[in-house]
Amino acid sequence: MRGQAGAPIVGERVRIGENVRFGAHVVVHDDTVVGGGSEIGDMAVLGRAPKLAPHSSAHGRTDPLWVGPGAWIGAGSVVLAGARIATGAIVGDRCFVRERALIGEAAVIGSGSVIDNDVVIGARCRIQTAVYLPAGTVLEEDVFVGPGVTATNDNTMARHGPAEPTPGPKLRRACRVGGGAVLLPGVEVGVEAFVAAGAVVTKDVPPRTVVMGVPARTVRLVPCEQLLERWRPAQQ
Repeated sequence: MRGQAGAPIVGERVRIGENVRFGAHVVVHDDTVVGGGSEIGDMAVLGRAPKLAPHSSAHGRTDPLWVGPGAWIGAGSVVLAGARIATGAIVGDRCFVRERALIGEAAVIGSGSVIDNDVVIGARCRIQTAVYLPAGTVLEEDVFVGPGVTATNDNTMARHGPAEPTPGPKLRRACRVGGGAVLLPGVEVGVEAFVAAGAVVTKDVPPRTVVMGVPARTVRLVPCEQLLERWRPAQQ
């Protein structure tokens, strides 16, 4: 690698598009691709290879990191090799994005959030501060996840064989999850559903349903005026 004080340290075979802006002390590891017009914050680390424990289930092929045109990666964030950050996506300060995570076009990841390996985040999702999404979690388009939400993917907490699946939650299109909620492994939150702040979701949430409490229980339907197709045009 090469670089001077304050300038980015750039590895071998790195491809950087036009008009990319780097903050101070950025490190770009070998083979990383950074699309034109992107902005990389101070002390960000791009494309570092993952270090896995021998028993980890996350082993697999890791391609180079790909950062799409116009993306923004905040100060102090670490984005590992194999992740893909789509066009116009925002990764806030001090985030950690692991290998093979996919962050969709114009999605926003709030500061201090952790996106584990093999997570899929759809276009225009909004993930707030200090959210944890474990391996295998899937978010479809236009999902909102409030601050401090914790998703989980292992009911036994590591007391299982290596072949046993550890499914992450599935958050369907335009659903919303309130701050501090906990999602148990494999639960599905349906299209346009609403999970209240602090709820513990132990079973699937039907589409367009409001749930709250510990454990989360159905209380009503999401009103028509809050459905995404009615709300979005009014904001344009």
